[in-house]
Amino acid sequence: MVEIDRPQILLTNDDGIRSPGLWAAAEALSRLGFVNVAAPREQSSGAGRSMPPASDGAIREEEMVVGEKAWKVYAVGGTPAQAVLHAVLELMPRKPALLVSGINYGENLGSGVTVSGTVGAALEGAACGIPSLAISLETDTRYHLTHSDEIDFTAAAYFTALFADMLLRGLKVEDVDVLKVDVPSAATPETRWRVTRLSRVRYFVPIRPERERLEQPGGIGYRVDYSNGEVEKDSDIYAVQTLREVAVTPLSIDLTSRVALPGLEAELRRLAP
Repeated sequence: MVEIDRPQILLTNDDGIRSPGLWAAAEALSRLGFVNVAAPREQSSGAGRSMPPASDGAIREEEMVVGEKAWKVYAVGGTPAQAVLHAVLELMPRKPALLVSGINYGENLGSGVTVSGTVGAALEGAACGIPSLAISLETDTRYHLTHSDEIDFTAAAYFTALFADMLLRGLKVEDVDVLKVDVPSAATPETRWRVTRLSRVRYFVPIRPERERLEQPGGIGYRVDYSNGEVEKDSDIYAVQTLREVAVTPLSIDLTSRVALPGLEAELRRLAP
């Protein structure tokens, strides 16, 4: 079978085109279809689904050698979500059968996942009508903005292929546009997985900048601290941090609150002046 006849998979990430996590995913996915790699040329963690007008959109074709195989890849001057759009609109021979975003250095759990460039790219794929998977590996925060070779992506690569295969074989559940998969740091291919909800608890807590004057540079940092609320036992945080299992969280591009709309309207009208 020629490559163009195989399922076309679009792979991106938010850690940049040279991330070992990206290449672990590429190798794992290559058994399932033809992997097209388009990723930000620079580190883009925390970009969410943003589309900054300042992005230059320049696309540079590169060759990477991974596992003795040469890959033609595209480094995109933009965010992960922009990389998805450039790939779909300009680079791929047809609409992808699957989009995979990851493997991310660091877990994406709880109420702050919309900050994640990994999740943002998957949501952009879903908005394009593509079945999408966002996969992240739990790491210490000191590795989040790195390309450290100390991280073992073996288990995360296994689960990347496992859930990618399910999506390619036609997972069809109403209101599930993205599977967000988070793999504990000590996981193996034998680690159990479970379907979870997105926790409402804040997982990454912002840290105030340390500076003497406001006009000085001072970025907002963060730390992992999920003690600021009761972690739901059916949530992604609980699965990864308490059970040490892989959390598989369905996400929808419909952000509408699941509330009875007539009841909400009645309450708003009651309170209206």
